[in-house]
Amino acid sequence: MDRGHLLTEQANPSSQNLDRLSCLELVELFNCEDAKAVAAVAQAKQELAEAIARTARSLRHGGRLFYIGAGTSGRLGVLDASECPPTFCTPPEMVQGIIAGGAAALIRSSEDLEDRAEDGAGAIAQHKITQLDVVVGITAGGTTPYVQGALQAAKARGATTIFIACVPQEQVQIDVDVDIRLLVGAEILAGSTRLKAGTATKLALNIISTGTMVQLGKVYGNRMVDVAVTNSKLRDRALRILRDLTDLERDAAEKLLERSGKSVKLALLMHWTGLEKAEGDRLLVEHKGNLRAAVASCKNS
Repeated sequence: MDRGHLLTEQANPSSQNLDRLSCLELVELFNCEDAKAVAAVAQAKQELAEAIARTARSLRHGGRLFYIGAGTSGRLGVLDASECPPTFCTPPEMVQGIIAGGAAALIRSSEDLEDRAEDGAGAIAQHKITQLDVVVGITAGGTTPYVQGALQAAKARGATTIFIACVPQEQVQIDVDVDIRLLVGAEILAGSTRLKAGTATKLALNIISTGTMVQLGKVYGNRMVDVAVTNSKLRDRALRILRDLTDLERDAAEKLLERSGKSVKLALLMHWTGLEKAEGDRLLVEHKGNLRAAVASCKNS
């Protein structure tokens, strides 16, 4: 396939003298072009909102979220997935990143593996994708066979399919449930989609994963109340959240955190309702982990 016509492969007229720019001029040009990544995400807001709604619905019913891609796109998916457990205390299997070439491809280029559609389909089979799951295929140019094969296989299994690409639909057409196009324009360095395309993709993944977790009740206000307390930095963050939302002194907040089993969400529920850990746990399960709903049920009872 001749990919020369794709938007992601075009030369950018604004950077035709790239090798003659001063360091400051380079920075100014990057800054100007990078603003287009933010604008491209804004143009896809309806599709991103639909992706959040569909993903939250699937995960609420026991499904999983998979990102799949090759090269930079695959690495971005793995990065976003790997940040969900510490941020939202999700089990590792809930959000997963799949990259062509496996873990080795995270640190060493293996772009040749993206040309095998059957490998993408094989990854879907290996992870036993079902109709409960969501599969997000990420490919800047939209034509990566590995991603195309994965999405076709996922759709055949009844999974929700989402496509993220940086080319318009008329250049690459695909049959998916949600079609997200991040039209950032030609790159400063022609064809180097780790630049604007990569930035816009990271922004979109941030929105999808965080928005989904908000919908699942893993956030209270703008606080990550499901943060995993696994090191000193995250313990300090947990205590800060408790102190900010309860006005407790640090010693009292530490004791409350320990009583809750190091669960910020449960600690807040215990403090606000007077419940002990076991009853608080039961109430959170009853309200599917939604702290606000759990607290409200106590007030209304």
